[in-house]
Amino acid sequence: MPGCNHCPSDEAAKSAANNPGFRKVLWIALIANAAMFFIEVGASWSAGSVSLLADSLDFGGDAANYALSLFVLGMALQTRAKAALLKGVSMGLYGLGVLGFAAYAAMHGEVPSYATMGVVGLMALSVNVGVAAIQYRYRNGDSNMRSVWLCSRNDAIGNLAVLGAALLVGVTQTAWPDLAVAALMATLGLTSSFSVIKQARAEIRGEAPAAASHSHGHSH
Repeated sequence: MPGCNHCPSDEAAKSAANNPGFRKVLWIALIANAAMFFIEVGASWSAGSVSLLADSLDFGGDAANYALSLFVLGMALQTRAKAALLKGVSMGLYGLGVLGFAAYAAMHGEVPSYATMGVVGLMALSVNVGVAAIQYRYRNGDSNMRSVWLCSRNDAIGNLAVLGAALLVGVTQTAWPDLAVAALMATLGLTSSFSVIKQARAEIRGEAPAAASHSHGHSH
């Protein structure tokens, strides 16, 4: 899971955030995530898949987060840290919500359409890998930039898991692989939420520049 990373000084973070390349990356990510949100919401209901629904909610949340990230670009580090804190909380709520959906489906759900899961899962994976690739160079910035990278990385991992679930649903003709992947995605959301909230709180307290001098880990 994510480790510590270099936290740039306020001025260094501002200059990086004001980079027009990063702003362009955020716009691309925002549009791609919003489009996939609508596609996956429809597909999840038609397929009866909780893992696809989890993924669609993730896309929707990410689209909102990218919009928030664009809004706070260039603002003071503490302002961006507060935005990251909000995103961290939303990631945690997403995780809890998906667990609730999975529990409901375990009692009342049906065997999902593995063909729809596979096709939409491949589409979602291609979008997230592309977005994660263009964000990779910004992964070790402040908590706001880091939360953007973590969202895309988690999404790509989740998409691979959805594809695995689609295969297992087809083989077993049960809903359990779909439910297991939904639970995995919820866990990813909760652990990343903790990571982002922890760093954002440190930046809000003004500890980030000090942490930078002895923090040499990398995000995975």
